[in-house]
Amino acid sequence: MDLTAADAAPSIRPSPVSLGEAFWVWLRIAALSFGGPAGQIAVMHRILVEEKRWIGEHRFLHALNYCMLLPGPEAQQLTTYIGWLMHRTRGGIVAGALFVLPGAIAIMVLSWIYALYGRIGIVSALFFGLKCAVLAVVLQAVVRIGGRSLKNNIMRCLAALAFILIFFLGLPFPVIVLGAGLIGFFGGRAGVAAFQVGGGHGAAKGEIVHDADTLLGEELPAHASPRIREALQQTAIWLVLWLAPVAALLLLLGNGHVFTQIATFFSTMAVVTFGGAYAVLAYVAQQAVETYHWLSPREMLDGLGMAETTPGPLIMVLQFVGFMGAYRHPGMLSPLLAGTLGGLLATWVTFIPCFLWIFLGAPFIERMRGNKALSGALSAITAAVVGVVLNLAVWFAIHTIFRATQPLHAGPVQFDLPVLASIDPWALAISAAAIIAMFRLKIGIFTTLGAASAAGVALYFTGILA
Repeated sequence: MDLTAADAAPSIRPSPVSLGEAFWVWLRIAALSFGGPAGQIAVMHRILVEEKRWIGEHRFLHALNYCMLLPGPEAQQLTTYIGWLMHRTRGGIVAGALFVLPGAIAIMVLSWIYALYGRIGIVSALFFGLKCAVLAVVLQAVVRIGGRSLKNNIMRCLAALAFILIFFLGLPFPVIVLGAGLIGFFGGRAGVAAFQVGGGHGAAKGEIVHDADTLLGEELPAHASPRIREALQQTAIWLVLWLAPVAALLLLLGNGHVFTQIATFFSTMAVVTFGGAYAVLAYVAQQAVETYHWLSPREMLDGLGMAETTPGPLIMVLQFVGFMGAYRHPGMLSPLLAGTLGGLLATWVTFIPCFLWIFLGAPFIERMRGNKALSGALSAITAAVVGVVLNLAVWFAIHTIFRATQPLHAGPVQFDLPVLASIDPWALAISAAAIIAMFRLKIGIFTTLGAASAAGVALYFTGILA
């Protein structure tokens, strides 16, 4: 019998890696993490599985499936999980914090520039081009998520129903997620095949790196075994870090203060952000723009453009939303100081819960991976997310291509209609070009956004944009 190359010459497992050595690898991953969760997970796979061989293909996908079951940014949680698996809690904190840090710094700097100079012609023109291209990015997210999750008519119906409920009836995003999850849970529990379509971003192509040939190997590290006492300790620590600032703001400033609103609103988002950043952004945009009046629809688009062009999780756009909310309602503080604190507060209550989910749940959730009911709930939520992201795409299109909208209220139906006479031909042209570039010409997100920004600046210098 012939031996394969792998059988004839088995790979040598890598030598142990210290936390100090891992620090630079996690920093490198963070600096290269552009293009949303799919691109970020691809970067992690290339470096951690193929290049460093710290973790094998099976274990990498196993960890990704854990994170797909949790609220919050799955790519950041995946780094936290693998960091924890390698170097215990300290390793998870280092990996997860570094994944967020470059994007947090970049968004804060851009927020300052936007607040100080956003209405200056050339800066405004740059963001004009950027937000026009964001429409193509969101449409691509609809296609990617839909292609992965809408495998049968039940899933397509869930997506369509989610779109109708959020776009036409204004049903809150958390309610849609909860409803879809319950439908999937009971459908999966009943053994309905339509709910067992799975999730994730797909396995990598090419040579498979086996767990036995990697640094972590196939065995479970001793610290990864579930222990009730340790789970309670982790829960207490991370709940205090998360909720103590929220409680302090409620006691000191009251419900109506902008800092309290930021803390409570984004803490809620941290619990319901199943399905990735695009899904929750529709609800965040609705609340931040229409309920709290922290920023305008066009400014929300600008913030998403910032997050798309900086490393780290796309959900970092919430830092920009928190910044603008506090900047507009500074109270006794200077606007820039209030904005900085508001942005940092939004970031804190968004990402601290991610560490709680990993450090508390990772040792236990492995036992639940093959559970049909949970698999069905995840599949249904992912399908509903397609409808929610489609709503986001329509919302962006209306507020990008048209300069004015008018509300329509007919019984339970309520949404914004574009004023056709207010169409912006240049916004339409740049958005269409970005869609063609990404869908037809297969040009990358970063290149497309850069070209669109350059187009906006060019329109400014030609006098078309005032």
